[in-house]
Amino acid sequence: MRILLIILLLPFYVFSQSKDEKKILSILDNQTKAWNEGDFDRFMIGYLESDSLMYIGKGGVTYGYQATLSNYKKNYAGSDRMGKLHFDILHMKRLGSKHYLVVGKWSLNRTAGDVGGYYTLTFEKKKGQWVVIADHSS
Repeated sequence: MRILLIILLLPFYVFSQSKDEKKILSILDNQTKAWNEGDFDRFMIGYLESDSLMYIGKGGVTYGYQATLSNYKKNYAGSDRMGKLHFDILHMKRLGSKHYLVVGKWSLNRTAGDVGGYYTLTFEKKKGQWVVIADHSS
């Protein structure tokens, strides 16, 4: 009975996602694919290309697109450290007409040892495009 209920309600959930939510999920999907293909530059397409981008990680706060990209390239150099990325979306909330908050889990399956944690992304709609303006990953 539960399975039948889930099957009946699933289309309503899928169709209830707004166009903006679908776009944000598409950005995260594209980032995952880019990471798993070893392409840092394509992975960063979802981020605001500006000095005002804020990334917060275990090493503290990093400001700027180029600094964030450099940190990714330094900390995950080589396929053994980069591994395969997987995102699980735990929560998505519209904060206004131009902002979304996304909370999720990330994991890297890699030969250098699996790692993972949680993230909070703040998306902002700029010039009609959704971009990450702040990323707190732990």
